[in-house]
Amino acid sequence: MSLYTSFAVAGAGPTIGGRIVKALLERGASVVALARPSSTSTSSPLLEGAKIATADYADVKAVASILREHKVEVLISALAYGALPSQSTIADAAKEAGVKLFVPSEFGLPTEGGKGGHLVIKSQFAGETFLFCAWFGCKLLNARGIVDYLKSLSIPSLRFYTGMFIEFIPQFTGVDTGKFLVLGKGEASFSTTALDDVAGFTAHVLTSLPPAKLHDATFRIEGERTSFNKVGALYASKNIPVEHVTSLPEGYVKQTLLQGLFEKGLGSSGWDNYADKDFPENANSGNAAWPGHQWKSVKEVLEL
Repeated sequence: MSLYTSFAVAGAGPTIGGRIVKALLERGASVVALARPSSTSTSSPLLEGAKIATADYADVKAVASILREHKVEVLISALAYGALPSQSTIADAAKEAGVKLFVPSEFGLPTEGGKGGHLVIKSQFAGETFLFCAWFGCKLLNARGIVDYLKSLSIPSLRFYTGMFIEFIPQFTGVDTGKFLVLGKGEASFSTTALDDVAGFTAHVLTSLPPAKLHDATFRIEGERTSFNKVGALYASKNIPVEHVTSLPEGYVKQTLLQGLFEKGLGSSGWDNYADKDFPENANSGNAAWPGHQWKSVKEVLEL
């Protein structure tokens, strides 16, 4: 069976989507960067060499026309937060255009069986149930026999669980306050992976593995297994004090949520939401699919 060579990336911004575009192009793939008409990311250097196409994600016919025009085989979603519900209409367009594989927006914590927030939206898009919702206004259709949305469209999916992006660690520990803030004990291990490693791995497996290895598969990867205490020690060596707190500063809503999850162990790529426990041996189980690759460390990426 031949390998995939034609891709579209929705949400090709500077964080992960644009990097995936760049990594695919470096492997000789044909790539369409799909963006909304109002997007400001289409001039990004990361997209140099890609075909740029704009469309309202809610316009199924327009998106399907773009996918057909460029003979897209694999559609990758890098949409985040408020844009996540748009995956459903993009999936409808993928079905209409004959796309063979859909990569939903994961690239973070394991979501299958997730019980809150965007984890639920992600999980139930590619998981076991169908979520019909607007952002944070969701009605869960969870009757027995209702299959997940992608499966209802007969489109295979592929998930990537990566833990926290290394580059996000300063943001989630309040380094901009002049301190490394740890909510709770900070002892729990979590997975963290550099953005370029995530993008490179995604491009590598999509262009080097046969479809049979990709359809309805999950890759769990881990650049480094660490803890907030261990990362804090690196910052302390750079004269940035570590402070254990019972609450984070006002406005640190996402940071509070994430550190709270990590304190419970959910930050591991090996976390199982159904068993409600971590399986560390699974956290880097996907790394073997990129033999010989040198994964970047926290110290290297954050220049500590």
